[in-house]
Amino acid sequence: MYRPRRSVLFLPASNPRAIEKARSLACDVVVLDLEDAVAPEAKREARIAAVEAARAGGFGGRELVVRANGLDTAWGADDLAALADAPVDAVLVPKVSRAEEVARARAAVAKPVWAMIETCRALLALREIVEAGPAALVAGTNDLSKEMRCRPGADRAPLVPLLAQIIVAARAAGLAAIDGVSNAIDDPAAVEREAMQGLQLGFDGKSLIHPSQIDPANRVFTPSADEVAWAETVAAAFALPENAGRGAIRVEGRMVELLHLEEARRVLAVAGSKLG
Repeated sequence: MYRPRRSVLFLPASNPRAIEKARSLACDVVVLDLEDAVAPEAKREARIAAVEAARAGGFGGRELVVRANGLDTAWGADDLAALADAPVDAVLVPKVSRAEEVARARAAVAKPVWAMIETCRALLALREIVEAGPAALVAGTNDLSKEMRCRPGADRAPLVPLLAQIIVAARAAGLAAIDGVSNAIDDPAAVEREAMQGLQLGFDGKSLIHPSQIDPANRVFTPSADEVAWAETVAAAFALPENAGRGAIRVEGRMVELLHLEEARRVLAVAGSKLG
């Protein structure tokens, strides 16, 4: 079943007010962060708060993910242990650089693991990483830019080839792919432009760091009325009894195959997303 992930909002697990507010926001995914957004002295309390928030529920149809600390840090192993029995939809592992890190996390939590691709080493090991079985790849553009010492600018030109590599790896393994964050908090137009670039590259949605970025991301990654209408037409045509079992049919003068049906179902899943 396809899950819409147009807007993936990161917020510090140590901030109870932010967590409570997230329960009513229009984002598709809430990521309770134990890593970058939490100071070292608050790591343990944030871990406890994340688990308690997950058990309290109230996130409606939003997917709930927790970003653990890196597995090579003093907190990573304890994070995974605490999240093993927590009612979260997935665990996001930062700074994944090797397939072994994905395998270790999957074994520890026995639930879907998302991998953040934000190091140069990870880009060189993408094939092995996706073969280790993550459920999604998340581009960590800020850390990647820092490690590369590049200057992305508004067009993110130095990162575009690498973002395309992440997309190719994710699609080859049938994984979700989430674009990196925009650092523009008070400029919705800038967020929208960056989200549109991500959409054109092939991402499913965008990582966000502030509630003000949700609406621009949702606008961009929500299919247009024309796209929805065509998807409905394709799905209805394949559902006709005379087309049962056929791999290719004619729809409104076009040749349509099963791959188009798969895309139509994805479009309808995103367009029909209801959060509550």
